[in-house]
Amino acid sequence: MAEETQVDYSLSNSDTLTKYKTAARIAHQVLETVTGWCVEGEKILTICERGDRLLDEEVGKVYKGKKISKGVAHPTTISPSSFVTPYTPLASDPADAAVVLKPGEVVKIQLGAQIDGFGTIVGDTIIIPSKENKDDEISGREADLLLATHYANELLLRLMIPPGLMSAGSEEEKKKATSEKPITQSKITQLLEKVVKSYDCNLVENTTSWVFERNEIEGKKKIVLAPSEGQKGEGVPEVGEAWGVEVGVSLGSGKVKTLENRPTLHRRTTTTYGLKRPSSRQILSEIVKKFGTFPFSLRQLDDERAAKVGVVECVRSNVVRQYEVIADKDGAAVSRLFTTMAITKNGLMLLSAPPSPDLSKFKTDKKITDAEILKILEQPISKSTGTKSKNKKKKKKPAKKAVEEDSEESSEEE
Repeated sequence: MAEETQVDYSLSNSDTLTKYKTAARIAHQVLETVTGWCVEGEKILTICERGDRLLDEEVGKVYKGKKISKGVAHPTTISPSSFVTPYTPLASDPADAAVVLKPGEVVKIQLGAQIDGFGTIVGDTIIIPSKENKDDEISGREADLLLATHYANELLLRLMIPPGLMSAGSEEEKKKATSEKPITQSKITQLLEKVVKSYDCNLVENTTSWVFERNEIEGKKKIVLAPSEGQKGEGVPEVGEAWGVEVGVSLGSGKVKTLENRPTLHRRTTTTYGLKRPSSRQILSEIVKKFGTFPFSLRQLDDERAAKVGVVECVRSNVVRQYEVIADKDGAAVSRLFTTMAITKNGLMLLSAPPSPDLSKFKTDKKITDAEILKILEQPISKSTGTKSKNKKKKKKPAKKAVEEDSEESSEEE
């Protein structure tokens, strides 16, 4: 009898990276399209529905004829100003279904795709066009919020690079750098707090980044920013891992509260339980078949109303987890970014990341002045491999340089 071949699903397998990159390309494409749909007066429900259809269409175009799972790694969600968690309303809930986007509103978009269980999720924050920002210029507190989130994200990515990975110099110097202890999670929070407080903002409590695995977006390791009592992270990032990196920033205190809105975002757990109701068993069967262990919205199931009933026992029995709708405790605007990245021997590979903002469009008198943070922001996130791409892309400025240029432009305006 022939021995069963052990499949290598690690990042060292080029097929794994190809699947991650394919899923990321789809996520980026759909994010760009969905962003264009976010205009004044558009219903959030309509955008979410269109976004999911587009995700399904694009996923259906790749790996045709291959016996692998593929689909949505995260449904399209559009979170209004003070909402912290991804929001995906149901057509059968009239009040939520009627919610429309308002001019000048801070809106979070999140979605993702998966190929063979390798999911990439991307999230961005935008300002709905209005008379005040019709020239794409953003000023005032909204500018502070988006800049704080951008630089906090840039800093967090650099702090997740394993010690010594980006070091240069002699072998002895590299060995010494590698032997250094990884930065603690409390230190990560302290440094990020300095960044956001430079813009008079606060981190959203319990914002969590998770290690990604095949068919799992909440692995054994996690980084928890601004943890509340009883919350803490586990483990440190290492080469060969993929991570879902999240940053949340608030114009308020950063403290959160649970809203009364119906939880519509769910995810299957690894718990097994003999469900009693036929409707619950039917819903669970559909969930397993369509989504595996990736998040989904109840509106993505065949019968939304039946899903609302059947999922109750699933949640109560812990075979399905529901994500409560969380918002800023003060009702203040919240910004959030989500990046899926891989840690390789050459540094960080950003698989799916929010688009780089045009910092010249942000007008504020606030800036980062902390020398330690500016030094970290100046560091690259990956080594140059020495290969030239056929399609030359504009070189990304070091984060520190961007901070300085942004400050200079704001001064010139004055």
